[in-house]
Amino acid sequence: MSTKPVLGVDAAKNPGVARVDMKFEIVILPVSDVDRAKEFYTRLGWRLDGDFTHGDDWRGVQFTPKGSGCSIIFGKNVTPAAPGSAQGLYLIVSDIEAARKDLLDRGVQVSEVFHGGDNVFAGPDEPYLFGRVRVSGPDPEHRTYRSFASFRDPDGNGWLLQEITTRLPGRIDSAGTNFASASDLANAMRRASVAHGKHEERNGGQRDENWPDWYASYMVAEQAGTELPQ
Repeated sequence: MSTKPVLGVDAAKNPGVARVDMKFEIVILPVSDVDRAKEFYTRLGWRLDGDFTHGDDWRGVQFTPKGSGCSIIFGKNVTPAAPGSAQGLYLIVSDIEAARKDLLDRGVQVSEVFHGGDNVFAGPDEPYLFGRVRVSGPDPEHRTYRSFASFRDPDGNGWLLQEITTRLPGRIDSAGTNFASASDLANAMRRASVAHGKHEERNGGQRDENWPDWYASYMVAEQAGTELPQ
């Protein structure tokens, strides 16, 4: 009997095959001035996880955005990439206008909020996930995934804010619900409150004594991308 491992085995169909989780946790940013970059990301309010050195030849600085499971690292001799060459780095937010205001209040230059030009992907603008057409203002229908703003660090590494309020089906584990911060939880409750108001209107304006259960069902369904309660 062969003892060679079987390549391409589907672990879900073969319970005997161990599942190995792979958590994406680090993005390396190429910068030219470590101290300048450190000052910038400190100003963003991100958590400083560490500033490590080894002699004069190596230095690594790690930051984590608020509510994020992924961190950034920059420093001296940590990447061969050219400073400023990291582009299309996405920061997911639940309220694009509030996130933009927070950056402006911290002295960061941020673009106006924009959305894409429907299904037009070729154009003169700086490219992002939906193409090269940036239409001023948030998505008119306030659809999830569709509103953006952009900014750069001192070296030109490019970041984008993307507003996501409801995940598409299959994007998260439907068996669990979690919120990265009190702010995300509060925003989810506000959206549930608005939806619940419409729910009460459809029921003749009568107060729903079971509103906590309705809120919970709505927030879980919204995050999982499943059908929302009516």
